[in-house]
Amino acid sequence: MQVIVTVIGTDKVGIIAQVTTKLAELNVNILDVSQTIMQGAFTMMLLAKLPEGAEFGAVKHDLQTLGQEIGVDIKIARQEIFDAMHKL
Repeated sequence: MQVIVTVIGTDKVGIIAQVTTKLAELNVNILDVSQTIMQGAFTMMLLAKLPEGAEFGAVKHDLQTLGQEIGVDIKIARQEIFDAMHKL
């Protein structure tokens, strides 16, 4: 299953490292990534593929927990849901 992960928060050292390390621990493959800093606000959006048999709810929980620990907002959505929500 492909997913969209968004990370938003105040910029600080290590956000990308911590998020991508957690994804690697969960065997999530990053397919594409974009990140920028806008006036001190860190934003990252990535397209990723969950491993076969992974439970979406468990991955979501792990990422949200990490977000709380490092002080950023991490959201994850199934790609088909994300695409449907953002159609013009």
